[in-house]
Amino acid sequence: MEALAVRGADGDAQVVAMWLHEKSDNTKKAYARDVGKFTAFVGKPLGAVTLGDVQMFSDSLGAGAQATKARAVAAVKSLFAFAHRIGYLRFDVTAPIRLPKIKNALSERILTEGDVHRVIALEENARNRILIKLLYVAGLRVSEACSLRARDVRPASDGGYVTVYGKGGKTRTILLGQGIYEELLSLRGGGPDEPLFKSQKGGALSASQAWRAVRRAAERAGVEAPVSPHWFRHAHASHALDRGCPIHLVQATLGHASVATTGRYLHARPNDSSARYLCSP
Repeated sequence: MEALAVRGADGDAQVVAMWLHEKSDNTKKAYARDVGKFTAFVGKPLGAVTLGDVQMFSDSLGAGAQATKARAVAAVKSLFAFAHRIGYLRFDVTAPIRLPKIKNALSERILTEGDVHRVIALEENARNRILIKLLYVAGLRVSEACSLRARDVRPASDGGYVTVYGKGGKTRTILLGQGIYEELLSLRGGGPDEPLFKSQKGGALSASQAWRAVRRAAERAGVEAPVSPHWFRHAHASHALDRGCPIHLVQATLGHASVATTGRYLHARPNDSSARYLCSP
C-alpha cells in the first residue's frame, strides 16, 4: 500500500491534495492557506525542508494570535506526518515540534441564557430567528444548519427529528421539541431536496450569510461581544450541562468524537470553586 501511495504522489502538490482530501471544507480552506504560507516561506520542496526551517516559520508567525499560530503549525505537522506515513518522505522533520500553548478562552464565548433568549426574541426575520434558535436548541454547526434540506426534518411521537450531515462525514439525528419542530416545518416549501434555510435568491443560505445574520441579531440585542453562530453551540453545551444533562448525551447531540471535547464545557464556567468557601479578606 505504501509503494502505491508513493507512486501516486506526483510531487508535493499531489501529496497536499491527498492530505486534504478527507478533511471538511472549512478545514481544507484553512489548512491549504496555512501550508501555502509555509511553502512560500521556506521556498523549497517538502523533501528538502529541515527542522530549522519549520522552527523559523513558527517564529515568523510572532506572538500575536496564538490560536492562529497554533493552527498553522498544526497544519504543517499534520502534512509532514501524512507524507511520512504514506512513504513520500523518509523522515518527519516536524516530529520534535511542539504546538504553541494557547489560552483557553472558551468561557469568553459562552452566552448567558438571558442573552440567548433576548437575541432570539428580538429577531423579527422569521428565517433568521428560526436559524438562531436551531443553532442553540440543537447545538448545530453553522455549516450543518445551512446544508439542511426539507427531507432532513421528520416527525417524532412528541416533536420531531432533524438529521444532520456533520463534520467528518458523520450523520447524526437529533430529537427536537414540538415548538422548534413546527417552526422548521413552516420553512418547508417545494420538494424534499429544497434547502430549509433559503437565501433571497432561493438557494441554500451560505455560512457567511448566516454569520452576518447572527452578528446583526446579537448587536440588536445589545450583546457587545463579537458573537458568531458557533457561540450558540457553545451555549447549548454549557447550559445543558449546567442543567444536569448527562455528558454523553451532550456529546452525542453535538457530534463530538470524544467525550473529552465535551468535557471542556464543564471547566469553562464551573458552578462552584473552593474560593467560595474562604472568608473574604
